[in-house]
Amino acid sequence: MSTSNYKADAELAKNLLDNVSQTMCLAKWNQVSLHLPTGLTNSCYHPPLHEIDATKLEDNPASLHNTSEKLNQRQQMLKGERPEGCSYCWKMEDTGEMSDRHYRSGEPWAMQDFTAIKQNPMDERWTPRYVEVNFNNACNFKCSYCSPQFSTTWGKEVDRYGQYPTTPPHNAPEHFHGRKRPIPHREDNPYVTAFWKWWPTLYKNLKHFRMTGGEPMMDNNTYKVFEYVIDHPKQVLHLNVTSNMCPPNTKLKNKYFDMVKKICIEEKVEHFMQFVSVDAWGKQAEYIRNGLEFNRMWDNVDEFLDRIPVRNSVTFIITYNNLSVTSLDKLLEGILELRKRHSKTYQRVWFDIPLLRQPAWQQITLLPESYQAIHEANIEYMRENSGEEKGLHIFKDFEIQKMLRNLAYWRKNANASTQNKKNFYAFFNEHDRRRLTNFETVFPEMSEFWQECKNI
Repeated sequence: MSTSNYKADAELAKNLLDNVSQTMCLAKWNQVSLHLPTGLTNSCYHPPLHEIDATKLEDNPASLHNTSEKLNQRQQMLKGERPEGCSYCWKMEDTGEMSDRHYRSGEPWAMQDFTAIKQNPMDERWTPRYVEVNFNNACNFKCSYCSPQFSTTWGKEVDRYGQYPTTPPHNAPEHFHGRKRPIPHREDNPYVTAFWKWWPTLYKNLKHFRMTGGEPMMDNNTYKVFEYVIDHPKQVLHLNVTSNMCPPNTKLKNKYFDMVKKICIEEKVEHFMQFVSVDAWGKQAEYIRNGLEFNRMWDNVDEFLDRIPVRNSVTFIITYNNLSVTSLDKLLEGILELRKRHSKTYQRVWFDIPLLRQPAWQQITLLPESYQAIHEANIEYMRENSGEEKGLHIFKDFEIQKMLRNLAYWRKNANASTQNKKNFYAFFNEHDRRRLTNFETVFPEMSEFWQECKNI
């Protein structure tokens, strides 16, 4: 990832896009997220998921990406209209900031096809350059903001206890029928079948391929992709996997590490990025991501970086929610220490901090304004530890910019909804009952907010 020109590339993209339309986003063409257990898709993680028409897949497996809804959204963008599902970017732009629409479009994998997209924007067999896919929902975690769509462990909890007492009901069993019901990985899945039919064509065009979950270490399809890459090296490919880095057993971890090491050592791809999901520090991270053993995860990251010393990096994915704020400083310090230890000739430790969108009661925008000062202090800490003259062991400009954009969004969209506060307490009170946790013990600094939500 380029850092020095990150904002400049986004500004260039904005100018080019504006010449076509002031709402055009190249990610709508060149990027796709595929949720194959449910047959759902979106272009990036901001818009809501929508259904893939399985009847079209036999003739055109590219319909996994080029759905009727996306074709309609592309048409809207070309007309200068704002697709409703892309509201996150519109809200960000309404603050005066550039949005992910500009930053994504400015990436080389997106911009390289600008002319071709402009000339043939409604191609129903368009092959994307950036693909994210989860093959099944097998997962050993049940993160507070997740659901049975993405976690078998969540599914077991809902089956046992039913929905959470929130409005709307969180993870109500009746929500998980039809396409929201994951197809069990042992059953035939037409979407997975179509993916592997599409794969040789897709692979030729790929610049970035990312596997998510569920937990990819627990998925045989992950190792099938690894084997394909080993047999078909691709020097321009960035291969990425998002993991909780706490697999159920050491045997599985070693299998995964050994295959990644082979890919990196034998230079099968340009670069391997290990994304690691973690949203806070220590016990607070464990509370949010139920199933996490924080110290084991951190040790596994350390081992990964030691064991596979070339052609790879680690990016911590912080899904920034209202329980992340108070310990983010410790997480940033930990990331900086890892940089000092492992970044010798190039930057090997990164982080990204996308905002949580759902459920509403876990958004940062629900917190009192005073919590923004904590975020501002973290930005200042990052600035104090920035500057290219300090070498590799610094925070990058694009990381600071993302923090600033999140702050701007927070200020613009602050929403101390009474109902969301009620839901916050109802959810985490029930969370404590089911999972034998205690909110006030883990988050003592949030006690006043907790009591406020409790007493509404």
